[in-house]
Amino acid sequence: MSDEPTETPASVDPARSFGSVAEAYERGRPSYPAEAVAWLASGEAKVVLELAAGTGKLTRELVDQGHAVFATEPDEAMLEVLRERVPEVSAKVATAEDIPANDRSVDVVVVAQAFHWFDHDAALAEIARVLKPGGHLALVWNSRDERVPWVRRLGDILGRQESNTSSAQHLAASELFGAMEETTFKHWQEVNRESVLDLARSRSSFATMDDVEREDHLDRLLAFYDDYGRGMDGMLIPYVTRCYRAVVVDRDEPTTSGDDEPSQEGPVVSDGTDTDMLLIDFR
Repeated sequence: MSDEPTETPASVDPARSFGSVAEAYERGRPSYPAEAVAWLASGEAKVVLELAAGTGKLTRELVDQGHAVFATEPDEAMLEVLRERVPEVSAKVATAEDIPANDRSVDVVVVAQAFHWFDHDAALAEIARVLKPGGHLALVWNSRDERVPWVRRLGDILGRQESNTSSAQHLAASELFGAMEETTFKHWQEVNRESVLDLARSRSSFATMDDVEREDHLDRLLAFYDDYGRGMDGMLIPYVTRCYRAVVVDRDEPTTSGDDEPSQEGPVVSDGTDTDMLLIDFR
């Protein structure tokens, strides 16, 4: 055990703590099933903006399915891993509350495993601004299937905060979007005695622990793994991928006045075709 001073957990913002565990996040977190990604994007190739893209777990699959993807992530360390993993994607440090994109410039905005961190009122307004008419917001979370008893015991050790999908209700309640659709997909993650530690290290709760807490946490996880009894064969963790999407409401549609003549409420938002600006201002 090190005699060096430990960091003070209270000084770390959990929503901004992932940079210190970026490599563990990339190694330890599960990917997303192709069927789920296809549902999130909803059809043919599109211009997709991914917010809080992390290390590119979802980004890679979006690109492989033929979409033109732009990525933002508030943590530079996480984004650096994404740039190495998916070098063909334009990526920029930015937040969901201040998106560096033109009005009505993207077909889909997607958020994986991160919507619960957002300032929802500010982020939903920004997302509605950048979506084209008929475009949609898609949210996704990977959640361990804790109907299985041993998976529930694993969750007792790892924690469950980042599998909580209740923040999707902010989308369901938003007047900026239409009715929310939802569906689920199932898949498996194979882990061994080393990668299960990365699964623990990749969590925001781990990043905010002091050194003693981290050592105890990893010891408990290894004891659980060894008791599971698969050794070098590893274990298969079952996941449920929970997906949500809703189409943006076009607030600039003509309305009917008392004399049945169309009238316009509010400013007309540019779709970018009347300017020389890039589709997304990733300068």
